[in-house]
Amino acid sequence: MIPVWKHIPFLRFLLPLMAGIIAAWYFQLSLDIAALTATLAFVSLGFYYILKRKRIAPILFGSTLNLMLIAIAIALVQVKQPSFQKNWLGHHYNKNNVTVIRLLEPLSEKEKSFKALAEFISIKDSHAIKPVSGKLMLYFRKDSTPPLLKYGSVIITEKFIPLIKNAGNPGGFDYVRYAMFNGITHQLFLNRNDYIIHKQTKQNTFQKWIYNAKAFILTVLRKNIRGDEEVSVAEALLIGYRDDLDRDLVQAYSNTGVVHVIAISGLHLGLIYWLLLILLKPLDKRKELKWLKPIIAISCLWVFSLLTGAGASVVRAAFMFSIIGLGELIGKKGNIYNSMGVSAFIMLLWNPFLLWDVGFQLSYAAVLSIVIFMKPIYHWFSISNLLLDKLWQLSAVTLSAQILTLPLCIYHFHQAPNLFLITNIVAVPLSSIILFGELLLIVVSFSSLLSQAAGFVLSYLLKWMNGFITWVDHFSFAVTDGIMHTPLQTVLLYLFIASTAVWLLNKNMKGVKLSFICLILFFGLQSFYLLQTKKQNKLIVYNLSQHSAVDLMLGNTYLFTGDTILLQDGFLRNFHLKPSRIVSRTYAHALKPNLFSQNVFRINNKTIVFLHENYWFKEQKEKIKADVLIVSHNPRLYIEHLLKSIEPGLIIFDSSNPMWKINKWKEDCKQFQIPFYTTGEQGAFVMNL
Repeated sequence: MIPVWKHIPFLRFLLPLMAGIIAAWYFQLSLDIAALTATLAFVSLGFYYILKRKRIAPILFGSTLNLMLIAIAIALVQVKQPSFQKNWLGHHYNKNNVTVIRLLEPLSEKEKSFKALAEFISIKDSHAIKPVSGKLMLYFRKDSTPPLLKYGSVIITEKFIPLIKNAGNPGGFDYVRYAMFNGITHQLFLNRNDYIIHKQTKQNTFQKWIYNAKAFILTVLRKNIRGDEEVSVAEALLIGYRDDLDRDLVQAYSNTGVVHVIAISGLHLGLIYWLLLILLKPLDKRKELKWLKPIIAISCLWVFSLLTGAGASVVRAAFMFSIIGLGELIGKKGNIYNSMGVSAFIMLLWNPFLLWDVGFQLSYAAVLSIVIFMKPIYHWFSISNLLLDKLWQLSAVTLSAQILTLPLCIYHFHQAPNLFLITNIVAVPLSSIILFGELLLIVVSFSSLLSQAAGFVLSYLLKWMNGFITWVDHFSFAVTDGIMHTPLQTVLLYLFIASTAVWLLNKNMKGVKLSFICLILFFGLQSFYLLQTKKQNKLIVYNLSQHSAVDLMLGNTYLFTGDTILLQDGFLRNFHLKPSRIVSRTYAHALKPNLFSQNVFRINNKTIVFLHENYWFKEQKEKIKADVLIVSHNPRLYIEHLLKSIEPGLIIFDSSNPMWKINKWKEDCKQFQIPFYTTGEQGAFVMNL
């Protein structure tokens, strides 16, 4: 028997469940495969009972358990997809339907719209009303007054409801998958005259209380804390409300390795759990009331989790503290590894797609890393001074947490914070004080004098913390950015960490050999990828709504032409363009908005022609033979006239052109038998040159 099973028996359940989930998703395994796997499990169980006294019996029992859990995982992946439901909107909807929709949350204000999660109730066509299921994101365009809508409001609309689509830019965020994993498949943008409000409302009493409590907390914070940035961080820190956060400020927290401070996590729940235990300590004095302590603490934690939106990291922490609390209730001390396994198992049964949730991955990686490495790191030094010892203890926690989270951060975010130790030493204790201060503010909110005093102190502390993080972020060496690691490289990093840990913690020399092998393979792959990068010549026309953006990848450099705003707006550039450049491993650049000033670019016997709003074609003696013609910014273009000057092999209409004009051009292209590509409909255009 593998020794780890003795210490962490729940791994026997968790690992096959995870394996089944991964296999089911990537290989698109059906319910038939789940049924076949379950049948094999029962066959294995039968042989187990027949050969119960034989040596093979334990293997058969283990096979039965693994196969059954894999079958459950395959079934869960299928059943949890919205399209599995017979009443899912996508199975019944057409453009002529009238749709009835219910809001599942209050409206949240964005820069240009109001946003809310909603669910489908029914559709109506000329024949009948059909009940339907599914979720969508609703966006209401801003005008002079906000929509008269709240949680539970029902609206009726005839507007066509499209499926969520990705922009299709290389390396871009897969929003379709992300939304589907959360049960959301559609989105709809509405103007004031696109819908009517139905008189009927349906609200869950407890959910309504949660939203009201959240609104009350936000009101108290906004009333008493000064400064927009200070208020936004306070909202994120206490209840995970991130809609008001400044993008640049969030990036600064991310670059400096303290974004977990403004993302509700196990840290926040741990602080609140600790505070609850202190407040409930008087119950320990009375034996008949002692059992109430863990019950009240656990209940408060779960209410707080729901108040913050019940993110994966928060639910993980709530589960683990619940297990600890229940263990205290029955007089048994739980195994931290087993507690992690139990919580992960339950969460994946609830939603198997949490396995791809970054918060879920980082949360478990951080806790596991702290549990394994914190004590060995802390024992590096023996410090007699109490204050310095506490400071080193915090540093040890920070360092240990980074060991298993860093590969994930590099893989998902392509960056590594270099000054995380300094920022965490300041931000973690300061944010803890701020969190307790915010809780105090809520408690004393009935008193104008006390709430103003608390708000004044919190404003100062928040301003100081934001200023410190922003200051550190200004250092050029604060973050190593643009790192590209493949899944295989990430696995090799974890194998390297594991083998090195075996060597250092258990003095096992086999770990040294394995760590060197992992390093050799890692850098071998890195060298291979870099060699491939040097050979690349690639054209990318991005899909960026109302904007034009083109990258020409030449080896490890990229040349850019497009809208000047993309050189100024860090969010647009980082969200739409940067992922593609990282995936392509292009680092050197020449950012010149008018790079292709002659409208014609030739490389490797390929001719690329750019046509924009300021260009006017004149009939020429000799036509330009263009392999690719890129049309942007709604030029005065008639395909018939264009053919007198240019012979295009392919015409690309980017997303800076209006759709009605693109549709007209597409009809002309069909008439003249010219191939065309529309980025707004087909995603980014990528071509090897």
